[in-house]
Amino acid sequence: MIYNEDFETLPREALEALQLKRLRQVTERVYHTVAFYRRAFDEAGVKPDDIRSLTDLRRLPFTTKKDLQDNYPFGLFAVPMSSIVRLHASSGTTGRATVVGYTKRDIDTWSELMARCFVAASVTKNDIIHNAYGYGLFTGGLGVHYGAERLGASVIPISGGNTKRQIMILQDFGPTVICCTPSYALNLAEQGRSMGVDMEALKLRVGVFGAEPWSDTMRQQIEASLNITALNIYGLSEIMGPGVAMECLEGREGMHIFEDHFLVETIDPVSGEVLPPGEQGELVFTTLTKEAFPLIRYRTRDISRLFAAPCRCGRTLYRMDRVMGRSDDMLIIRGVNVFPSQIEAVLMGIEGLEPHYQLIVDRAGTLDTLEVQVEVTESLFANADEVKVLQRLDRRITKDLKDYLGITAKVKLVEPKSLQRSEGKISRVIDRRKI
Repeated sequence: MIYNEDFETLPREALEALQLKRLRQVTERVYHTVAFYRRAFDEAGVKPDDIRSLTDLRRLPFTTKKDLQDNYPFGLFAVPMSSIVRLHASSGTTGRATVVGYTKRDIDTWSELMARCFVAASVTKNDIIHNAYGYGLFTGGLGVHYGAERLGASVIPISGGNTKRQIMILQDFGPTVICCTPSYALNLAEQGRSMGVDMEALKLRVGVFGAEPWSDTMRQQIEASLNITALNIYGLSEIMGPGVAMECLEGREGMHIFEDHFLVETIDPVSGEVLPPGEQGELVFTTLTKEAFPLIRYRTRDISRLFAAPCRCGRTLYRMDRVMGRSDDMLIIRGVNVFPSQIEAVLMGIEGLEPHYQLIVDRAGTLDTLEVQVEVTESLFANADEVKVLQRLDRRITKDLKDYLGITAKVKLVEPKSLQRSEGKISRVIDRRKI
């Protein structure tokens, strides 16, 4: 199923012509309405009229999260506040919050893109959507909500937290679709089982999960725990919110990027060099239709790769691989670059482990160290030969991390339910080097 065939199935030549037209329009607009971009373009020696082809995009300067924070709160808005109908903001845990604004047309565009996402997931107006993304300044909850209403589906605005009540609602209201972070989906499944609820017998059939990196192994865990099809959605507050890209049911091989609204590049995160499709790099987005808060070549810090090959579903849009991590979350352990999602993939491939883990980075002298804390299953603690079993498991994890990722880590096996659970985005890494 396709929500908007006119744009989602455009031939590449027509799509790229549309992108160029919209790119020229947005560069012209930000140059004349946003002082930051006028200075940045002038310093780069480029004018809007210099953009004559899509390859000219690389002549434009990057925008970074620091630029957004330096212009807090409204310095990058391209319209007056009288045209802003909604404000969202990041948590600001790493500095000033990132504030984004929306015009009425922006909200309308966002709603359509989320409706596209739901249709790609086989959701129809006959579905009931359990929306456990957080409402408020976080974009997840309201983004999903408006998309569900645009589609005509019934939406339960449960938001995050209050897990026992959520499980009751899942039983009583019978939703067929669930939207939340993947870690919270596992938390719901675990809490439900502990309450004696048969989570596989719920009416849920599909889940739309995002807002944090997750592996295919975690996907399999979620699908088995809730008896659903688990699909990946991508978005970030600065670009729009959820709905920038979405997996379809045809093979689940990457998320379709809605390229009529977002121009995407992958770059080398160190040199800034533009990479061809298929090569892993940092995603960079240029918004083509946003009115209130347009962004030019925004560096997301998300690491992924692009797929140009056509999809069986009929969409002609480029696809992006799942986000494997962030360039600023990359761990460097004795010269080896590794992302939390890579460690997760190793852990989830070992029998006897729960999908709950924590990574602790520290420093011993001049060397960085990594401790991997991971929960073991209840059955291991019921084993009469528990100590020997745990020792073998410890050695297996240490060996697999070394063999597959080339890192040496200290492994700490912990009791079931001892690590903190997520009711939203989960933080996998504790970096003690900064304390």
